[in-house]
Amino acid sequence: MASFVKQLRNNSVALISLVVAITALAYNTWRNEQSEENRNIRQAGIAMIQELAGLQQVVLFAGFGPEDGRGDPKLGWAHVLAIRDFSYAMPESVQANAAALHAAWEDNFEQITEPESAQYEIIDNQIDATKTEVLEAIGMLD
Repeated sequence: MASFVKQLRNNSVALISLVVAITALAYNTWRNEQSEENRNIRQAGIAMIQELAGLQQVVLFAGFGPEDGRGDPKLGWAHVLAIRDFSYAMPESVQANAAALHAAWEDNFEQITEPESAQYEIIDNQIDATKTEVLEAIGMLD
């Protein structure tokens, strides 16, 4: 037992260095994983904001410029599907909003040519809710 204590004393600097090195490696690995997750969320969030803006443009043209081909409600499907796909890299609250947007679009997209209609309002509100949730998720990153 005395020789163990003596060896421990003789090698204490090496043991402390080993503990510090392992702790630093563990922290660095954790920090890298957090940074990568934050980068993924940030990039997916920015892509979602761009797609939401494109969808909002389709909705506005459908409601206020029906003679313009950019307001064809079918054009919104590409945006809605991209939003849903990007949401899988986001927190669950954003995924839920993207799924709700998909459902709202699926149920109401053909009736958005009337800006006073309930369907137009449902889709417009869901776009705003999704955008707000995405911005909050990006804002919570460290």
